[in-house]
Amino acid sequence: MTQAVASTGGEDTFPKLLVRNARIWADRPAIREKDLGIWQTWTWAEVLDEVRAFAVGLSELGLERGDKIAIIGANKPRLYWTMCAAQMIGAIPVPVYQDAVAAEMVFVLQHAEARFAVVQDQEQVDKLLSLSDDLKGLERIIYDESRGLKDYDHDRLHPFGDVQALGRKALASNSDAAAALDASIAAGKGSDIAVILYTSGTTGQPKGVMLSFDNTVISARLACEFDHLTEQDEVLAYLPMAWVGDHIFSYAESYWSGFCVACPESAETMLQDLREIGPTYFFSPPRIFETLLTTVMIRMEDAGPLKRKMFHYFLAVARRAGEKILNGEPVPFSDRVLYAIGKVLVYEPLKNVLGLSRMRVGYTAGEAIGPEIFRFYRSLGLNLKQLYGQTEATVFVTVQPDGEIRADTVGKPAPEVEIRIDDSGEVLYRSPGVFVGYYKNEDATKATKTAEGWVHTGDAGFFDSEGHLRIIDRAKDVGHLKDGTLFAPKYLENKLKFYPNIKEAVAFGHERDFVTMMLNIDLVAVGNWAERNNVSYASYQELAGLPQVYDMLEAHVVEVNRDLSNEPRMAGSQIHRFLILHKELDADDGELTRTQKVRRGYIAEKYAPLISALYDGSTEQDISTEVTFEDGRKGAIKARVKIRDVQTFGLGAQQEAAE
Repeated sequence: MTQAVASTGGEDTFPKLLVRNARIWADRPAIREKDLGIWQTWTWAEVLDEVRAFAVGLSELGLERGDKIAIIGANKPRLYWTMCAAQMIGAIPVPVYQDAVAAEMVFVLQHAEARFAVVQDQEQVDKLLSLSDDLKGLERIIYDESRGLKDYDHDRLHPFGDVQALGRKALASNSDAAAALDASIAAGKGSDIAVILYTSGTTGQPKGVMLSFDNTVISARLACEFDHLTEQDEVLAYLPMAWVGDHIFSYAESYWSGFCVACPESAETMLQDLREIGPTYFFSPPRIFETLLTTVMIRMEDAGPLKRKMFHYFLAVARRAGEKILNGEPVPFSDRVLYAIGKVLVYEPLKNVLGLSRMRVGYTAGEAIGPEIFRFYRSLGLNLKQLYGQTEATVFVTVQPDGEIRADTVGKPAPEVEIRIDDSGEVLYRSPGVFVGYYKNEDATKATKTAEGWVHTGDAGFFDSEGHLRIIDRAKDVGHLKDGTLFAPKYLENKLKFYPNIKEAVAFGHERDFVTMMLNIDLVAVGNWAERNNVSYASYQELAGLPQVYDMLEAHVVEVNRDLSNEPRMAGSQIHRFLILHKELDADDGELTRTQKVRRGYIAEKYAPLISALYDGSTEQDISTEVTFEDGRKGAIKARVKIRDVQTFGLGAQQEAAE
């Protein structure tokens, strides 16, 4: 059955869509999970049976319409089923980042007033039990995986299967239970709150974004129609369930279009599982695409001379012709022939290794992807696009239409989205996806959403002559050097993060005389380089401080400065000095959000001595940094961090050199 036929029923909630899917796609795969190395699959009819049983079981335990139910864990079928089961009885799911530290989790669960929690395993149960004194309103904890939990006090702990069994018993013995559930599903309407998703809290406490069924179902419908997604497609669900991207791509769009969602066995096996599934529809933040590319480049450095030479030769052909062929642009016949040969020898085998052989459409968002990385994947014939969105928009603000895909923009307004740029340069939008409001935070809602429905993104941007939106930076982060030169830190950072051996970058310069940069090395890429070159090291800290590593990264900074010299608006913000941080920036240490965004203000405060040294001419600086270990213990890392000056260029230096 096609998408057009499937979308005519007027279903306005996910429980209604599930009932529809079980009717028209009863035997088609709805969701898969890899467990103990084996893929298990549930059809849409089976999913409906699982969800109905759990919904009634939750109701039997006392969950009621309007109650909040927290969902904590990795991407697992039962956790996705929990969302729909809660929605069937009018409760509101609240997905929580499973790697959140105690304070973050307490805030979200207290603020959301969660009565129930459905969690993945013993780790999450232990975390919640350890917070019992702070979570008096949390009445019941339901767990998916029972390993290690046999001897726990089960007064308020329940295995997922037992709750389903309770529901099945009620459905089998009491016809009123089935009738009540059907009535509850029918009573759901588009204006009801479908989910509360908490922001990552880049600048303060997280805010609970309330999204209605209208927000989520309509956004899913528009996205599926835009990319022609049908029940024939398949995705890999591996990003945090608490993130709006996963909620739309792995849940909402699946229920709308009927495609299959595959859940990997673990985060560690995700890349292997990606290769096994070969999704037709793939979403990833830039870091995953960067990691895949880094892995490929490292493997090629270890390949034989002939294979390595062939690889780089055909990559040059792909850079020259691949994206043009994908876009339907004119390409010389000789390049078409070489590209066809490269497709057999290099491109298709490479896509197979990456797990992207079947990818029909892919998206990257969250942070800007390096243009060269973006073009690399497209040159292989992969239809990779960028989108720009927010939780408050139910993801979609802009998308890139086929045939209008460029590395330097985030595309045009998504279907049914209006965008305007205010006098300060901030991007505002309104759409069917605009959130209902922030839960229990009317002041923040009014500050973000106008009475006319326009939402302040907090991002600075502009439309180019072709109607494509360019995002410069966060509006609050865009500043100026003392001489008035524009300073857009994220723009500079993304240029450096293009290089596989640079994992993170943080720029400083607002109201300063010049720009400086703090860098993190990528341990995998730099560690592999060290191994190939017989460079010994005992720790991340020691590797990051090696002169040879500084030489490598200095060459990248110089190259970025040369590029900046050819951009009139940015030439004055070339990087004058840099350092390599002695530790990785970490969400557990408060330096990154759970979605891996830099918390600029916190970093500036935490590393104030290093920043002062970047500007006072010092060549090194001692520092002691508090860190959080995996078991929650605190410790300190002491280091003497080196600082280097970097070559800068006059305006148009690269063009002059070429001439």
